[in-house]
Amino acid sequence: MWRTVSDNGSGSILTVAILGAITALFVMLLPLYMGLATRQSVAGAADAAALAGADTAVGIVPGMPCEVAERVAAANGASIVSCDVDGLIVTVVAARMMLGVSVTAAATAGPGDSPVD
Repeated sequence: MWRTVSDNGSGSILTVAILGAITALFVMLLPLYMGLATRQSVAGAADAAALAGADTAVGIVPGMPCEVAERVAAANGASIVSCDVDGLIVTVVAARMMLGVSVTAAATAGPGDSPVD
């Protein structure tokens, strides 16, 4: 006796497999996109902190450059890892934790006519 094989129900299995693959891809790519967004956010915080520190070093804003940079970075959700003042040039490294990984960015700011290394 010959037995015939039916394709009934194979579409459901294929649909479940495709949805599983799409879900797996989404789960793998989500942390990558979160990391890229966090990196841009930390870069913006570092830029703002360096500019605020440079404004303080020039004398536009009262205070100490690194203290002002720390306040600006904290207002942007980041913390200062290092702050270096070389005359009127301020270099800041800011960081933020994302999924247990430290995301860092550096920025340098100073007057337009000053040489930057």
